[in-house]
Amino acid sequence: MSSSDVLRPDLAVIAQNVAPGARVLDVGCGDGTLMAALRDGRDCDARGLELEPANVAACVARGLSAIQGDADTDLSFYPDDSFDYAILSQTLQTTKRPDLVMEQLLRIGRRAFVSFPNFAHWRVRLSLLWGGRMPVTRLLPVAWYETPNIHHLTVADFRDFVGSRGIAVEGAWFLEGDALTGAAAANWRAEHAVFLLKRHGA
Repeated sequence: MSSSDVLRPDLAVIAQNVAPGARVLDVGCGDGTLMAALRDGRDCDARGLELEPANVAACVARGLSAIQGDADTDLSFYPDDSFDYAILSQTLQTTKRPDLVMEQLLRIGRRAFVSFPNFAHWRVRLSLLWGGRMPVTRLLPVAWYETPNIHHLTVADFRDFVGSRGIAVEGAWFLEGDALTGAAAANWRAEHAVFLLKRHGA
């Protein structure tokens, strides 16, 4: 991995916690930065699914295995338990049916990493309270009419979601800026969250 490929903080958390030698599917893999880190640093068999053709081409140019596809429609083509980990980083909130995407992730992966921006972070609340406007921040840098985020969720929402569906949480990490923060008051303090999930009984 080159110096230009420094991992985004949530991706670094994921990379550090994927078992060496694992089979991994990165859904919404972008230009393949995480896949390259997993291949080169963890000896993983990393595959990617990506909507944007230019990003698929960037992955292939790096010698990575990636195909063009849509998380909302194309995960159903993968067999059960195809991968040790299915990864969905900063993509859940952009899908049309995040609940169905989550079902597919935990069907095709024995475990799933999911990361997302926390829309209950105090800066978001403050922007709405004092300005009455959707926030534009370093981590949510575009205006409401440009954002790919169509399902805004919070840490509390996600915890309720997985609890109601019998999904086990094996790990959770919370980021304030680029640094890890504790789980206490994460729904208020964390800008981003990373969860490691597993089906109960799997």
